[in-house]
Amino acid sequence: MLEKIFGTKTASFTLLHLFHYGEIHARGLSREIAISLSSVQNQLIKFEEAGVVISKKIGTTRVYSFNKKSPLTKPLMELINVIHSNMSISDKELLFKERKRPRRSGKPVIGRGNKP
Repeated sequence: MLEKIFGTKTASFTLLHLFHYGEIHARGLSREIAISLSSVQNQLIKFEEAGVVISKKIGTTRVYSFNKKSPLTKPLMELINVIHSNMSISDKELLFKERKRPRRSGKPVIGRGNKP
C-alpha cells in the first residue's frame, strides 16, 4: 500500500524497514530485500533531503534513522505504523527476515503455530 503513496516499492520497503528496525544502512537493506544498492541509496538520500531521515557515519558505514525533530516525521510514522500493524504475520516474516537483536538468554523458542 505504501508503494502507491510513495511511488515505488523501494521507498515503501525502506520506510517499513526503518520503522521496524529503528536504524538501517543501505547495503544491509539492499541485500535483505534484493533491490539494487543504488536505488536504496537514492531513496534514503531523497528522504534525508526531505528532512524525515537523518544519517550518521559509524566507521565507514552511513546509518539512517528517522529525524525526530522534523514536524513531518510523526505523521509519517503514524501512517507507517498503521500499515505495519495491519500486515499479516506471514508478510512480516517475508519482509523482515533478519533478526537484529540477540535472543534473551533462557527465553524459550516457540515454534510457528504454537501459541502460549
